[in-house]
Amino acid sequence: TNAKNMAEKSGVDIRLYRVIYDAIDDVEKAIKGMLAPTYEEVHLGRAEVRQLFRISSVGTIAGCMVKEGKITRNAKVRLLHDNVVICETSIASLRRIKDDVKEVVEGYDCGIGLTNYNDIHENDVIEAYIMEEKK
Repeated sequence: TNAKNMAEKSGVDIRLYRVIYDAIDDVEKAIKGMLAPTYEEVHLGRAEVRQLFRISSVGTIAGCMVKEGKITRNAKVRLLHDNVVICETSIASLRRIKDDVKEVVEGYDCGIGLTNYNDIHENDVIEAYIMEEKK
């Protein structure tokens, strides 16, 4: 019990297992809990800004055509001007005609409002992506 007393003083957790696999599972769970999760960027789609609508109560809405993939309401976005990233933000509003929508797919037009950013120009590109936890 001298070892048990030393372990308690040092803050070491002692566990007893009948099957080695249970011990391995517990160690794996402890290690995974200690590591911060890593994320990778998953590209969703690109939309080209065709026309701008300035609305006093809302800000600038970009009238866009989805050129590739899809744009989703919960995505993070990057605004590119001449292939240079100008802003990284999220989507404040996504509309198709007058309806709020969750996503717009390739070949359709939509209105996109960016969160806290209004300096959008015609021919800018909006890239949508999500951050997915790596397993």
